[in-house]
Amino acid sequence: MSFFRKKSFDSIKESVGDSGLAKTLTAFDLILFGLGAIIGTGVFVFTGLVAAKHSGPAVTLSYAIAGLTCVFVALAYTELAAMLPTSGSVYSYSYVAFGEMLAWLMGGVLVVELCFAAAAVSAGWSAYVQGLFESGGIKLPSYLANVSSQGGFINLPATLVTLIVGVILYQGTKDSKKLNAILVFIKMIAVSAFIIAAAPHFDIKHWENYMPYGFDDVLVGSSILFFAFTGFGSLASCAEECKNPKKDLMIGIIGSLVLSTVVYVVMGGLVTGIVPFTELNNAQPLAKALALNGSHIGSFIVATGAICGMTTVIMMNIYAQSRIFYVMARDGLLPRHFTKIHPKHDSPHVTIVVFTVITSILAGFFPYDILGQLASMGALLDYIAVSIIVMLFRVKYPEAPRSFRCPALFIVAPVSLVACIYLLSKQVIDREGTLLITGKILGFWFIAMFLLYLVRKPSIKTT
Repeated sequence: MSFFRKKSFDSIKESVGDSGLAKTLTAFDLILFGLGAIIGTGVFVFTGLVAAKHSGPAVTLSYAIAGLTCVFVALAYTELAAMLPTSGSVYSYSYVAFGEMLAWLMGGVLVVELCFAAAAVSAGWSAYVQGLFESGGIKLPSYLANVSSQGGFINLPATLVTLIVGVILYQGTKDSKKLNAILVFIKMIAVSAFIIAAAPHFDIKHWENYMPYGFDDVLVGSSILFFAFTGFGSLASCAEECKNPKKDLMIGIIGSLVLSTVVYVVMGGLVTGIVPFTELNNAQPLAKALALNGSHIGSFIVATGAICGMTTVIMMNIYAQSRIFYVMARDGLLPRHFTKIHPKHDSPHVTIVVFTVITSILAGFFPYDILGQLASMGALLDYIAVSIIVMLFRVKYPEAPRSFRCPALFIVAPVSLVACIYLLSKQVIDREGTLLITGKILGFWFIAMFLLYLVRKPSIKTT
């Protein structure tokens, strides 16, 4: 076993040059991809869950804390992405910094961050679709509309949308890019419609108990809402398909993250200002909040936009996951069959099919709240690794070309590192120090990934 064998900067860059992936993405495309990946279930579903259970109207503060932390992480992420423009993202950075075994484990973390997130988003998509059906007098039987923990058998709409998105991604980046742009446009119209429809109903009395559960629960809310920001990291996996990755990645990552944070804070403030926060613990809180205020047309527009918005998030997560495992296979850590590029569509079709199937199973049979919390934990682990690696590279490779340098790195990176560790702890242990179910699941996941590393075939490459 080559636990600590590392890859070099040169070997990563050589692999990128021979990737076979078509370079079609611009900075504008990346901003749209970022908005497509970020603005989705976080605001359309988890805003209500966090407000009702943890933050109350202070969900705005939860979003601001999570967003500010992500801005710090994004600065570090951008430096790494510009230095090593590879679709392997933090997996590849870890291979250079720590060696093969930890890179493998980070690949497992990315499954939790991206695949579990796509499944959770699919469940949110299903809730909004079912809401539209019910408004038209159509109601799915419970056994086809809910997972077993909710009294059903399978969440069929969640499974189906994942499979449909997988078929779209199979067609290649060019077609996926066009569809993403259209859906992002519709989603932003829905966001604007919600703001316009909700603003006249805002009542400050709903904010009188601004922080009902205390600041500690506001931080718990921030840790869960990291799920809403995970999309910006997936942009690093677009690197090998960028026309000018060193410039485009910086604009795409930071630009889409700042815009998304502003949208989240505004919408979180409005939804808790038009209904009591206790009414928001459901899978379609924005649409229902408008309906409770008599704005049924606004509710319909928001529901439609939410469906479009969540479709783009599912698309980008499966897209990113497929590219990362394509790189892992290229490095010899997975079967070489995973490196196949479709001769017509220029897409890594094998990995797309694999992760579409996995995501559809998770979406169909597992509760969205657990999947969402696990995805947040995966994102936090990703950002912890990035914060460490960017400092390590500054010390170890001070002369390496950097088209973007994180300002005040040795202040920014430690702050993001401490913040991510602290927020992660909020999801792993409770106030009494007891390990939570999500912490246990994550622990078992790491054990399974380590055992899989031990029993898999030796790496083919020896770089």
